[in-house]
Amino acid sequence: MEYLQYTFFRNALAGIIIISIAAAVIGTYIITRRMVSITGGVTHACFGGLGLGYYLGISPVATAAAFAVISSLGVEWIAGRYKVREDSAIAVIWSLGMAIGILFVFLTPGYVPELNTFLFGNILTITVGDLWLFAGFTALLLIFFLIFRHTIIACSFDRDFAKVAGLPVKFINYAMTVFVAVSVVLTIRLIGIMLLLAMLTVPILIAEVWCKRFMSIMFMAMAISLGSSVGGLFLATVIDVPCSAIIVLLQIAVYAVARLSADIITRRLVQ
Repeated sequence: MEYLQYTFFRNALAGIIIISIAAAVIGTYIITRRMVSITGGVTHACFGGLGLGYYLGISPVATAAAFAVISSLGVEWIAGRYKVREDSAIAVIWSLGMAIGILFVFLTPGYVPELNTFLFGNILTITVGDLWLFAGFTALLLIFFLIFRHTIIACSFDRDFAKVAGLPVKFINYAMTVFVAVSVVLTIRLIGIMLLLAMLTVPILIAEVWCKRFMSIMFMAMAISLGSSVGGLFLATVIDVPCSAIIVLLQIAVYAVARLSADIITRRLVQ
């Protein structure tokens, strides 16, 4: 517990708690809507924004956020406007973002020191400014979710029924897509592009083993995400290894235990 006397560790702990809450809400939505692939596409597309930010000498987080929002809205628009399959549109956005990122990183004079932070994550570099940004985003996400909770759930499970019922399906889809994009960018600083998808999906998959209702899955995923993230942070600090890897390994281990225990219980009930 002596690590708590250090400001950088307290910032990392607060940041990972806030983002774990946001990741559980966003993750439940993308799993229910089967949007995992679009999240992966946006994650890699924002690499183009990082490269452009470094090349222009401006905030790479801001340019990555712009790329993430534009690419996510672009996928929704292309799929809806031209009746293109979402996975096909995602492939184009994914490739374009990575190509632009590689190009501008190569053209940037000198070495890009923070690039590994965005690729692999470094929770211990979170600042007070990052905390306020994370907290503001999470508060806005929770307020939006509370206001449109029933509509979001309806759109997640059956968009056609929601349209027939007169619900604002298009507004909800675009709004949640923007939230997903911004969440991707903010979470990059925590666990990096390579391990981001695990943070947004594995806790929800664990919760789905035991829960079937949207809200139950979300709250259980939130608890799992918080427990694994905080536990991973302390464990990684003690044994001096990358925190992001430990968090994901813990979550995968919990998922394996949950799945095995559920299978054992099911077999016993059948017998």
